[in-house]
Amino acid sequence: MIHFVGAGSGAPDLITVRGQKYLQEADVIIYAGSLVNPQLLDYARKECEIYNSAKMTLEEVLEVMYRAQKEGKMVVRLHTGDPSLYGAIREQMDALDEKGISYDYCPGVSSFCGAASALNLEYTLPDVSQSVIITRMAGRTPVPEKESIESFAAHQATMVVFLSTGMLEELSRRLIAGGYSADTPAAIVYKATWEDEKTFVCTVGTLAQTAAKNNITKTALMIIGDVVSHTNYQRSKLYDPGFTTEFRQGDQE
Repeated sequence: MIHFVGAGSGAPDLITVRGQKYLQEADVIIYAGSLVNPQLLDYARKECEIYNSAKMTLEEVLEVMYRAQKEGKMVVRLHTGDPSLYGAIREQMDALDEKGISYDYCPGVSSFCGAASALNLEYTLPDVSQSVIITRMAGRTPVPEKESIESFAAHQATMVVFLSTGMLEELSRRLIAGGYSADTPAAIVYKATWEDEKTFVCTVGTLAQTAAKNNITKTALMIIGDVVSHTNYQRSKLYDPGFTTEFRQGDQE
């Protein structure tokens, strides 16, 4: 069996109980060494084979999986955050499907959740934003034209931008071109939930300046939208005394 496991956003104790159990039982661990906290490897047994996929190609990763499967070994493929976001897991799963090898997927805490915790932030505030757009700038990996920053900015929803720290001047320009004002609240979160986590609240217009001032060049994500300032929102109806739910009768006065 191959277990795809989300390592969580950084802090080693933010892995799920199930994910920790798989690490403790694994015969082979292939971990994304460029982003996964190496402290998670402390859960591994002494005899466990450990591979750093940052130094491997897809074919090399698959070869380790195929060999382990033939030897009856249990494999953990440890990805950063939650593997469903920018994890490149589909190509691995398709290759395993072709070989008839069984696998499953254990979710993890994404860094966009870790970033919210770092700022004590709620992404979906009533009357401010009820939607979260997760996206990235085009780099060596392209982004479909229909998913441009400008088109998403037009919605004025909360936006979380991954993998774009080195392109903040362009990001600001495109956000403003799409409809955000230059003074729209924004935040940069560096290494969310790691011991050296850093947070910076700024504006759309000062993203690049803020990153440069604080020497942030990678391993950060950007949060865009009025939820960053957490003001001018309406109280939740769910806990309003006058709101009736399946579990509570609201006041009739």
